[in-house]
Amino acid sequence: MSKRSASNDPAGKAAKSLKNIDINVDDDDDDDDDKVNDEAFSPKAASRPLEDSVDVEDDDLYRALTTGLTNEGLKDFHTEMELKVEHENRPLWVTPDGHIFLESFSPANKHAHDFLIAIAEPVCRPEHIHEYKLSVYSLYAAVSVGLQTKDIIEYLQRLSKTTVPEDILQFIRLCTLSYAKVKLELKLNRYFVESAYPEILKNLLQDSQIQECRLVTTGNDLDTNTTAENARLVIPREAAATATTDTPATTNEQVPDGIRRLYEKIDCDEEDMEDLKIVSFEVIQNKIELLRKRCQELECPLREEYDFRHDIVLKNLNIELRPNAILRPYQEKSLRKMFGNGRARSGLIVLPCGAGKSLVGVAAACTINKSCLVLCNSNVSVQQWKQQFKMWSTADDSKVRLFTSHDKEEPNDSCVCISTYPMIARPEECNAETTKVMKLLKDREWGLMILDEVHTIPAEQFRKVLTIVRAHTTLGLTATLVREDDKITDLNFLIGPKLYEANWMELQNLGHIAKVQCAEVRCQMTPDFFQT
Repeated sequence: MSKRSASNDPAGKAAKSLKNIDINVDDDDDDDDDKVNDEAFSPKAASRPLEDSVDVEDDDLYRALTTGLTNEGLKDFHTEMELKVEHENRPLWVTPDGHIFLESFSPANKHAHDFLIAIAEPVCRPEHIHEYKLSVYSLYAAVSVGLQTKDIIEYLQRLSKTTVPEDILQFIRLCTLSYAKVKLELKLNRYFVESAYPEILKNLLQDSQIQECRLVTTGNDLDTNTTAENARLVIPREAAATATTDTPATTNEQVPDGIRRLYEKIDCDEEDMEDLKIVSFEVIQNKIELLRKRCQELECPLREEYDFRHDIVLKNLNIELRPNAILRPYQEKSLRKMFGNGRARSGLIVLPCGAGKSLVGVAAACTINKSCLVLCNSNVSVQQWKQQFKMWSTADDSKVRLFTSHDKEEPNDSCVCISTYPMIARPEECNAETTKVMKLLKDREWGLMILDEVHTIPAEQFRKVLTIVRAHTTLGLTATLVREDDKITDLNFLIGPKLYEANWMELQNLGHIAKVQCAEVRCQMTPDFFQT
């Protein structure tokens, strides 16, 4: 890079020695002379005396000095985000790039934390300032648990210290516009795509891949016309149970009344739509994954809910939690995200190791009270899940059936069947006994399917279980929602949105999980290690 001089290039203004230049954000907000172009943060180096000629040989440094942007992309948004009155009582900053920062020491932290978990993805949560990011998937999850577009925007505006950028508001409106409008329903072992909005189904059926997934049958129950305009089946919809409202915990008196009232408003479950006519079309079972993926790409993801209280087809499991099964607050909260308005939602629950994911799964099975299929990674996990069901619920050996390479117990009419991913995903490697049990698993409906260590599901072999087994509701449990490849986002259409994610540091401070201790042990390498 050529040398630049302050005499002929105003950008070459810096300290005399590059080695001593420290690019930091200027903490002095009172000096207007420190402002630079593009409304950006000024590095401290840029505010030093600039009369002398300086040689600048570093591209990143030159960019920082001329634009005010460091290599980390720091920028001043104060002209775009005007501070509100009583901003000290509001816990959030919402930046134009979709990042949200939360003051964990704020009186309104509890309400704001629960709200952000519902609408955004956690990025970093140290002790005092938590960072979240809005995404398409996180907003879909928000709608799936009952939040409406206007409520998300209103609550975000009330909690924010500054005005919420218009681009963010528009992003929220666009992302939530078509969400929760289309459902995937399992009825009598057949899959249907349903919606109360005929125009949305028309638009979906215009897509060639969606048409490929549609099952065209003959008979009086379905319209066999393949055109999108006539591909509709009208099904009467019964009114669901009355929605219930959760009362938020008592908070500090400093929390503004408006925030508390709005929190009470949006924390209630989604009101069910009564007396609606539903249009639908049937789907080929082995095309379910393609259908889910394509609907996600068309920004019209499928929502999967199960009205288990009004299901008279599947027999009740007749098990319940034992009196000693006391759920912790975060476990109750995760289950409230899964259940609402008398229905169970498919999705993911992320809890740290030792936080009681198994108890959450057992509680979900007892709540739905229908046949349940649990899939694990290994035979050891199968035995652990069996012990968990017997420990926390009234299920006995007659209700809990195992399907592994060692145990091939036939499932009852209503039971908890525990198996592994390889046993279900590789039927071609089965013997006669295994094939018989597999047929019983495939030919029936399951009220709930629990996927332990759900981050393994995106693997090509394991994801097959989602098309082999028919389940009304799918619950994915994991402590590590990460993968080395880019397939972790596939869980959004394979299973559903992330319903809840706990903060492990918060659980650690409350004594729910063990405290983490990190130790570094240094040792010398052996001479053999250094030999070539």
